[in-house]
Amino acid sequence: MPVWWVAREGEPWREVKLKGLKAHGDGLVVLLDGIADRTAAEAMKGVLVGAPHGALPATDEGEFYWGDLIGLEVVNTADEKLGKVVGLIETGANDVLRVVDEKGAERLLPFVSAVVLAVDKEAGLIRVEWGSDW
Repeated sequence: MPVWWVAREGEPWREVKLKGLKAHGDGLVVLLDGIADRTAAEAMKGVLVGAPHGALPATDEGEFYWGDLIGLEVVNTADEKLGKVVGLIETGANDVLRVVDEKGAERLLPFVSAVVLAVDKEAGLIRVEWGSDW
């Protein structure tokens, strides 16, 4: 992405042009416009990097950005409402939906095809094979 959006927690986002990027170990080394030296780069430690949704590439069929799933209602095959997605957890095996019901009870559902049967972003719904008493 030629422009990055950066901010500290609780501050407004600002655009910064990307001038250079290279892989380094398990991470990246970047050169951002306006960051002229090592001292300025060290001052960027802890800064969040983001992008507006519209700047992201389109997803393929069956692929979703996590942000698109947050807030969706989760309903099982018995039409029981299990709650809403409040977040996701990345694990080594698969991603996990954090679903919280109206009483505040949290369920962790693996985001795998055996559990997640359908995601309908337009309807705001995720249909799952998951019992309400599990």
